[in-house]
Amino acid sequence: MTPAWGGPRPADGAGADGTGAGRAGAGEAGAGRAGAGRVAAPPGEGAAGTGGGAAGTGGGAADGWPDGADAGSVRTGSGGGSADGSGTGTDPAGGGPEGADPLDPLGGSPDGADPAGGGPVHGTWEAEPAARWEDAFLSGNGRHGALVHGDPHDERVIVTHHALVRPVPAADTRPPRLAGRLAELRDRLLAGDTAAGDGFTDGRPLRWVGSFHPAFAVRVRRGGAPPGPGGVPGYRREVAFATGVVRASGGGRESRVFVSRADDVVVQYVTGGPAVTGIRLDADLPGAPPGLAVRHGAAPLPGGALRARHPEGGGGYTGVALVVVDGGEAEPVGGGAAASGATAAPDGGGVRLRGAVRGVLVLTRVHRHAGTPDAQDVPAEAARLRALLEGAEGTAAGYARLLARHEEAHRAAYGRVVLDLGGERAERALPGSALLARRRGAALLERLFAAGRYHLLSASGMLPPRLVGLWTGDWDTAWSGAFTTDANLNLQTASAPAADLPEVVEAHAALVYGQLDDWRDNARAVFGARGVVAPAHTDGVSGHSYHFQRAYPLHVWTAGADWLLLPLLEHAETTGETDRRLVGALAEVARFYEDFLTRTGPDGRIVVVPSYSPENRPAGAGRVTVNATMDIAAARHALTAAAAHLPADAERLRALAARLPAYRVNGDGALAEWAWPGLNDTYDHRHLSHLYPVWPLGEVNPYDTPGLARAAHRALELRGAENDSAHGHLHQALVAARLRDAGRAAGSLRRVLEGDFFHASLMSSHYPRRRVYNADAAHTLPGLLIELLVQSAPDRLVLLPALPAGWARGALRGVRTRFGARVDLRWRDGSCTAVVRPSRTARIDLRTPAGGRPLALTAGEELVLTLGTG
Repeated sequence: MTPAWGGPRPADGAGADGTGAGRAGAGEAGAGRAGAGRVAAPPGEGAAGTGGGAAGTGGGAADGWPDGADAGSVRTGSGGGSADGSGTGTDPAGGGPEGADPLDPLGGSPDGADPAGGGPVHGTWEAEPAARWEDAFLSGNGRHGALVHGDPHDERVIVTHHALVRPVPAADTRPPRLAGRLAELRDRLLAGDTAAGDGFTDGRPLRWVGSFHPAFAVRVRRGGAPPGPGGVPGYRREVAFATGVVRASGGGRESRVFVSRADDVVVQYVTGGPAVTGIRLDADLPGAPPGLAVRHGAAPLPGGALRARHPEGGGGYTGVALVVVDGGEAEPVGGGAAASGATAAPDGGGVRLRGAVRGVLVLTRVHRHAGTPDAQDVPAEAARLRALLEGAEGTAAGYARLLARHEEAHRAAYGRVVLDLGGERAERALPGSALLARRRGAALLERLFAAGRYHLLSASGMLPPRLVGLWTGDWDTAWSGAFTTDANLNLQTASAPAADLPEVVEAHAALVYGQLDDWRDNARAVFGARGVVAPAHTDGVSGHSYHFQRAYPLHVWTAGADWLLLPLLEHAETTGETDRRLVGALAEVARFYEDFLTRTGPDGRIVVVPSYSPENRPAGAGRVTVNATMDIAAARHALTAAAAHLPADAERLRALAARLPAYRVNGDGALAEWAWPGLNDTYDHRHLSHLYPVWPLGEVNPYDTPGLARAAHRALELRGAENDSAHGHLHQALVAARLRDAGRAAGSLRRVLEGDFFHASLMSSHYPRRRVYNADAAHTLPGLLIELLVQSAPDRLVLLPALPAGWARGALRGVRTRFGARVDLRWRDGSCTAVVRPSRTARIDLRTPAGGRPLALTAGEELVLTLGTG
């Protein structure tokens, strides 16, 4: 069987060998070898490339690996080869013409058919269809998503869309008007009344944000009897991360599904026999509300259509599926109204196929509408879908055209950064479920890195990833399947600048900039201030702070805007280009702090009051407090960042930042969660809000603030895991990596791998034993693995800060830094080579396991560094 794998298509002549649960509570390089190589791809899914690899020079040993420890650097000139195949120079770390890497970055396949010499696979596979929607393979373009079960007889492709959110009445989404009571609350808290904030609400009950939900399943049914107990001979389902194509095949039948990034359409191509007899749109999915009004209908050309109206009012959504066949006949089947939960006719509201059907192409789109839909929107959408195939001769040609347009954008984005940990060839060939069962190993980490990168990219577009990414097969999504911004969304998207995923940054920016008006309302209503305050929980529709209760006073949390703007700031540092919208947002955050930071303590320093450390509380006190460490850090960072971009206001903003309180070290020698006397730490908690100065800010670090770094490390040692959530474990690992504690970082990572947090789809869960479908672990893990190997600040490069024991060899290619360079890293048996390709001239501080030294970088001039790993 031809594998559907393969990575970014090599430049011409450049391919080369070288060396479902309910809601759970509120809040939540030496010299490279020359040679020839190939990247495999099935017919119609990317041509194979061949060509000669560039021989390398630059201080490596005969086998392509460096000798020696932190010995120095070699400049190879401005014409050096690069990870995207440009240039013709040397790349000891494997970044010459595309494919010139002994651990081929994107040529592996999961069945051991590895034409390029042993690289990690870029996909996953299973030998059985998905019995649960959580195990369905995923595809997406950041707007539409698809969960593909791979049933060879009655295929189900669940279609989702970022805009599908159950409506919340506008009257329920207003932020609480509490500004008139703020002065009294402050007085009481500063007077020592630690329970004063318990009543700082407007009396409303907890209100959830709108719940993300699926649209329907596209059901494709074949004729004849279903397969027997033994299933379909030779059955296999797989997903290729470099193309986003999910493929199921066996017994002479095949289906392929992808979601086009170019044309915003779900594409499903079915061939082989028995012939397809019917296609319909099925809205009867788990958890669908009793009042969901569904009407099936026919679309012209032919096709199926489905309209659904939310029981709360406020509109609904329409789905249209265009069906094109080779051979046989297709006729629309009239539908009608059906209540949720009703049993539909096999072909009701879809298309019936007759005769010798050889191939079927189904194109599906979903639209949400706020009110009554236009009666002409179904035929108009069907015509738009048909136009995508204009001039294509047959279903195969139409599929190939759509795939080529999509693949051009998706493949390039996916392949920019690659991790190879030297996994065993036999383990790399395993299906995902078998690899997960091993709980450890290089091949597992490689697969999860690749899958996490693929899923993060696929979930990001119109909006960034939700708690469930872009996918759910159940209407009852935990925590509404929304965006939680006091850790979860932040962890998922943090790696985007370093991982070279501007698509994720742009999606994140769409959420932030699209909600600034609502953030302004929050600042005025709760604090009586100018500027903006971000909510801790949002459905992507409203940015108002209306999800809160006494146990989770999220409406008084003021650090959210700083954390949400941080990836946008880091992206600007990485690219050297600053979005004007970012400057405007920074100015608004600064205005809020100028109005809010008006109280002072006995020492004359500003007091942050009220203050909240998500989602924890001091021992024996209320949750609304004074001087939460996270709030102090966020205010200082926001004011300093705004000053750097607003010259006219810089002196005033820096002066305000300088008056903020210092961090406190408690009696245990740990960085305290609250810098206020009498507020004692509660250590057993999943969140690490007080370590925000360490990760992600980097304000507290082992190089500039060693004393505070030791205190932060002590705080990390004392922190418990509380409810064993994936985001808590990985957050601890990220902090440990910043503090250069490889053992602790690896231990937190091991708890995730051994805790059964991943489904066969390689999407993750919130809790161990695959409880509560959730994208935190899947999307955060790639960023953690990068942080273990490479970290950067605007003036610093840290190589191998927390290399885990046992990672004897590996390669990381394409990482971007905040001083405008790309870094390729390769290590083996105690030696490491790094290739730094700066786009800007800079002088930075280089930190390695051997120590530190200054490093001068010249734009366009490649620098090769050799160092030891320990």
